[in-house]
Amino acid sequence: MKKVVSILVIVLAFSFSANAQDKIMKHPVKKIALEQTSGEFTQKSITVSEGTYVFDVANNNVGKDVGLVLVKKGKDASKPENHIQTAYVTAAVKNNTVGHSKETKLEKGEYVYFCPLNPTPQYNLIVE
Repeated sequence: MKKVVSILVIVLAFSFSANAQDKIMKHPVKKIALEQTSGEFTQKSITVSEGTYVFDVANNNVGKDVGLVLVKKGKDASKPENHIQTAYVTAAVKNNTVGHSKETKLEKGEYVYFCPLNPTPQYNLIVE
């Protein structure tokens, strides 16, 4: 009986490991690093390939919390229902720290990003 249980545990562990590796290989997650200073992002335009991304948002001595809003270009950015909510940082980014978004799948097209907490202009993100 112990031998059967041991074999079952090994098979389940291998199956889980293979599934996790398969998921990682199919959906590699890349990072987009953004930095905010007072009233602006230092990256004025970004071009990336289609894929899944996590946004890292650095607050470089802004003096207040910052965040990130991402919207498909052409949609009204003032309406929260148009925001790509997975791109929001998981918590407001405190002064001189870095925050992160959830995984966000970016498809080909044009987007705009900005911060309403540290009011910035809208910048272009192009996905090829």
